[in-house]
Amino acid sequence: MKSSAINKLTFYIEMLKARYGSGEYFIEMKISFKSGTKTFPASVKKEEGELILIFGGAREKFSWDKISEVAKEYDAMQLVYRERGTDVVIIADDRNVTMRYDDMAQPEKSTTATVGERKYLIAPPKANDLLKEIGIMGQNGKIKNDMVRKYNQIDHFVELVSEHLKKLDGDIEVLDCACGKSYLSFALNYYLKDVLKKDCHITGVDYSQTVIDASVKSAKNLGYNNMTFIKADLTDFKPERVPDVVISLHACDTATDMAIAAGINAKAKAIFAVPCCHKELLGQYSYAPFEPLLKHGIFKARQADLLTDSLRCLLLEASGYTVTAQEYISPVETPKNLLIRAFRDGKNMDKAKKEYFELKRMLGINPKLETLIKGELN
Repeated sequence: MKSSAINKLTFYIEMLKARYGSGEYFIEMKISFKSGTKTFPASVKKEEGELILIFGGAREKFSWDKISEVAKEYDAMQLVYRERGTDVVIIADDRNVTMRYDDMAQPEKSTTATVGERKYLIAPPKANDLLKEIGIMGQNGKIKNDMVRKYNQIDHFVELVSEHLKKLDGDIEVLDCACGKSYLSFALNYYLKDVLKKDCHITGVDYSQTVIDASVKSAKNLGYNNMTFIKADLTDFKPERVPDVVISLHACDTATDMAIAAGINAKAKAIFAVPCCHKELLGQYSYAPFEPLLKHGIFKARQADLLTDSLRCLLLEASGYTVTAQEYISPVETPKNLLIRAFRDGKNMDKAKKEYFELKRMLGINPKLETLIKGELN
């Protein structure tokens, strides 16, 4: 190729080099050099942290200027730089050098037996590799019948937090508390990077080494190098960075309190929690005027659920968060369908503290969440 074409190609290669950065989102490069009617393929892969060029039957450590050097000997070339969510395509010959971006993860309509034409954010077929790896989709490319509800729960959670995620800039830090099998971590990772094109780092924390090991393996299989999984007790865990978002999906009983407290103690900018079962206050609370109404066990249990989540919201407000609670998904999908959303702004703390301690005294209760929040609430 002519020197003018090589100069422009070199400029584009420098842009790719800058885009590569630490290589966290890099998948591979495919290159085709052309001479007359013959094509000479090459590829660049990441192996043990290093880029390796495979060309002409040989393997060598890759350097970015190698592409332009080799291109000088040929009539034309095409390069496809693949990263998560985007293909960058460079086509070069003596007449022109062009670069374009092919979006690989725009949401598409998908249908299931239960939701018809609902528009998914974690959408087949683009998200097939992810959905297969986390067990939502079978190898036949169809959502497993016994995973439809879980799929709907995960996708709807992402939908409910999506507007907030779109407002965030920079390298977004997400902390998944009591992450379990990390369905939500993987889904948010895909949505943030592959769909929204935002850099992010996601940390999953759980006390079970088994689920941590499984999540580490899945992240490796997917090439999700921007994920960290840690076995830890949430009551002692302190993240290295202030989280932009703390999430928790169906952490059982007081594990939800641990997740919320971890967010509060880390001064997280936003907390999104879907509680699971509630047991703690059932044997604690009493309120004489309501005794005739609560003599049936089912009513007392449901009232305990309501009190638990209401007091969680009040403690979040007392810790400097503006809080909303809403139905997270249809009760047909799961009866555990409340989403607590909290955004740190430091407003109305004194009023919330006063209301909380008055209710605590009146009901004769000692909620776990209060004991987990570091610093003085009084």
